[in-house]
Amino acid sequence: MNERFKELPEEKQRAVLNAAMEVFAKYDYKKASTDLIAAKAGISKGLLFYYFHNKKELYLTVYEYAKQQASAAALDPSLLTISDFFELISRAGLKKLKILAENPFIVDFSLRSFYSEKEEISDDLKVANAQTIDGSFAAYFGNIDFGKFKEDTDPEKILRMIVWLMDGYLHEQQMKGKTLDLDEIEAELAVWIKMFKGISYKEEFL
Repeated sequence: MNERFKELPEEKQRAVLNAAMEVFAKYDYKKASTDLIAAKAGISKGLLFYYFHNKKELYLTVYEYAKQQASAAALDPSLLTISDFFELISRAGLKKLKILAENPFIVDFSLRSFYSEKEEISDDLKVANAQTIDGSFAAYFGNIDFGKFKEDTDPEKILRMIVWLMDGYLHEQQMKGKTLDLDEIEAELAVWIKMFKGISYKEEFL
């Protein structure tokens, strides 16, 4: 992020980032208008590019901002005391989904960033998305009893598959124009967890 942007009051920073998130959530990267972002933020386009060198830098800043918003809101110290892998995924996942349901632009922006293809920003996003999953595993799964897993099972790959399932499900709902139904998502997540638990846990822990 440009140092000049950091010097702005936090309220003004949020106004710019929220305006950019809304526009990037509604449009593909190429079609997202920086004129519209500036207008929604209440600043001139020239000032927008005074704070950010280019559209790509603005997008990546919004990406980090959206990730921080979702993570900070979902952070619950009690999650760090859970020792069962699938219980943690269930509780943390549902908590985060509730937050996302209350902030639809974060959902739409996150889905667009996850499925970005053949855009100027796509390669950067693939790296960032992979790093997000890696970072989540290191941050939240330190207290997990991995002895419950079968010897030939990689828990991190299980996490990735569940994340992909959830992102795919949300993307499908978005394409259908549906709003998030937390009860429906909770039921789907329970089915996936039961399936992966049966495949990956030792018999005595089922």
